[in-house]
Amino acid sequence: MASSSSLPLHLCHVNKLTIFINRSHALLHSVAIAFLIYYRASFLVVETKTTHIIPWVLVFASELLLSFIWLLGRAYVWCPVSRTVFPERLPNDDKLPAIDVFICTTDPDKEPTVGVMNTLLSAMALDYPPDKLHVYLSDDGGYTATLNGMKEAWKFARWWLPFCRRYGIMTRCPEAYFSTSEDDRSDSLSSEFIEERLKIKEKYELFKESVTKPIEDSKVVDADAHTTFDHPSCIEVIEEGLQDNQIKMPLLVYVSREKRTSHSHHFKAGAVNVLLRVSAVLSNSPYILMLDCDMYCNDPTSARQAMCFHFDPKMSPSLAFVQFPQTFHDTSKNDIYDSEVRSAYTIAWPGLDGLRGPVLSGTNFYIKREALCSSSIQKDDLRGLKNSFGSSNELIKSLHQSYKPNLNNGGEYSNMLLEEAKVLASCSYEDHTKWGKEASFLYDAVAEDYLTGFTLQCKGWKSVYLAPSRPQFLGTSTTNLNDLLTQGIRWGSGLVDVAISRFCPLIYGPPRTSFLHSMCYAELSFFPILYCLPLWCFATIPPLCLLNGIPLYPEVKKKKITKIFGNFRFTCLTSLLVSIRIQNYAVNRFCIIGHKMTTWG
Repeated sequence: MASSSSLPLHLCHVNKLTIFINRSHALLHSVAIAFLIYYRASFLVVETKTTHIIPWVLVFASELLLSFIWLLGRAYVWCPVSRTVFPERLPNDDKLPAIDVFICTTDPDKEPTVGVMNTLLSAMALDYPPDKLHVYLSDDGGYTATLNGMKEAWKFARWWLPFCRRYGIMTRCPEAYFSTSEDDRSDSLSSEFIEERLKIKEKYELFKESVTKPIEDSKVVDADAHTTFDHPSCIEVIEEGLQDNQIKMPLLVYVSREKRTSHSHHFKAGAVNVLLRVSAVLSNSPYILMLDCDMYCNDPTSARQAMCFHFDPKMSPSLAFVQFPQTFHDTSKNDIYDSEVRSAYTIAWPGLDGLRGPVLSGTNFYIKREALCSSSIQKDDLRGLKNSFGSSNELIKSLHQSYKPNLNNGGEYSNMLLEEAKVLASCSYEDHTKWGKEASFLYDAVAEDYLTGFTLQCKGWKSVYLAPSRPQFLGTSTTNLNDLLTQGIRWGSGLVDVAISRFCPLIYGPPRTSFLHSMCYAELSFFPILYCLPLWCFATIPPLCLLNGIPLYPEVKKKKITKIFGNFRFTCLTSLLVSIRIQNYAVNRFCIIGHKMTTWG
C-alpha cells in the first residue's frame, strides 16, 4: 500500500466532452455571426437613402461590439477544469506554514460590529494549529466600538474555540450556528453536548449585548476625538486573559491606520497594504487569507484545502494564490439580481483555471506573501530595498522568510515592535516608495484585486480555483436594486479604469501571458463599456424604426424562406446545445450542494 506522502494532494479534472461541445459551439456560432456581418456590410454598400443608413450603422456597430465581447468570452469555455483536494494527506501540523488572516471593516453603521466579530471568530476557529494562525482586523474608521468588540470577541473565543474543537463543529460562525435548529454533529442529542451548547449560547447572547451597547456610547466619543478621515494610527494586540495557557488561542491584532485629509488613502488597497506591513513585523506568515468583514468561514478546513496546492512541489514555486468562490446566505428566493454572480463562479473562473488561473476576487483567497513583494525583493542592495519598501529596518528584515519576529517576550508583547508597527501604519510611510506601484496591492484602479491578480500572472505567477461541495465561505449579498446599482457602478468603474490604462489586457497581457488568458481579462474589463452602448441602441432604435417603417432586417421572400429558416434553425440548435450543458451543470450543483435551482424561460 502506498504511503500518504506518495499520494497526490490534489487532482485536476478535464471534461473532454464539455470542451468539444464548447469549441464546436464557438465555431458554429462564429460562422453565423460572419454571415450576419456580411449581410450588414453588403447592405451598406448598396443602400443610398440616408434615413436608412444611420440606424443601420448604429445597429451594425452594436452587433459588432456584442460579437467582439462574445468572442472574448469564448476563452472562458476553451479548457475548463475542476479540482479535488485531499487535506487528510497533508503532513503533520508541526510542518504546516503559518497563516495571517486579514479582515477589513470601515463603518459599524454600514457593517454591524456583531457581524464583523462573527467573521473574526470564525477565522479564529479555523481547523489549523492556533500558534500558526494570526488574525488581523483593519478598522479604517478607527471606531472605539470595533476595538471593544474585538476585546469582547477574544473573551468569548476562550469558550467558543474549545467548544468547536471538542465537538468537531463545522459551522464555526456563532450566529450561523445558533440560528439553525439543525446540528452538524452525529451525537448532537447527547445530554453532555446539549448542556454545553446551551451554556455557550447563553454566553453568546451576553457577548452580543456587550458588543452592541458600546456602539451607542462610542459614536459621540469618536466624533469628539477624531473623524473617520482624520485620526492617528493605533495597533493593539488583544491579550486579555492570556495567563490561561490551557486554551490555545491565535494571535489577534487590531489595526487602525493613520488617516489625514491631506493624504490619499486608496480605499481597501491602502488598508490591505498597511496590514501587509504591520503583519510582516508582528508575525510574518508566508501565507495570507483575505476575508471581507461579512464573509465568514463556513468550513474550518479551508486552510488545509488551500495548502494541498501550496504543498505541491511542482506547483508551489509558481503558485500565487488559491481562490474560493463567493457564496451568500441571504440571497432572495429567486435571486433576481444574480447576487451570487453565478456565471463568474460556475463558468468563467473554472475556464480561467484551465489557462493560467482565476482572477483575484477580493475575498476568499489564500495568497503567498512572497508573490506580492517578489519583484521588489529581487533588488539585492539595501538602498534599492528601502526605495521600494520604505525606511523600516524591521520591515526589510521581514522580506526574508526565515525572519521570525519575537513579538511575545516572556508573556509580554514587544513595545518596540508595536511602535514600529504604528510607524508602518502612518499615512506618510508610503511616500517615495514603491508601495501601490510595484510592491503589494496596486493603486492604479479601484478594482485593486483584479489589477493585482492580473499583474501577478503577467509576472509568471499562477493561481488555482477550488469550489468544494460545501461552501468554504458564506457572506451577505445585495438584495435590493439600489445596493446592486451602487456595487455595479463601483465594480464597473474599476474594471474600465484598467481597460483604458497602461494595463489594458489586450496590450499589456499578450507579451507576458497567453492570448486566451488575456482575452478573459479583456472581457471582464471591457464588459461595462461594450455592453451598455449596444443595449442602449437595441432598446431605442428598433422600436423607432418600426414606427417609421424603416426595415432593419431582411424581408422574407418565397425563394429565400427555406434558407432563412435553415439559418434560424442552425443558430437555435447551437444555442440549445449550450443551454442543455448549462442546465446539466446546474442540476449537478443542485444535487451536490442542495441550492435552489432557478431556470429562466
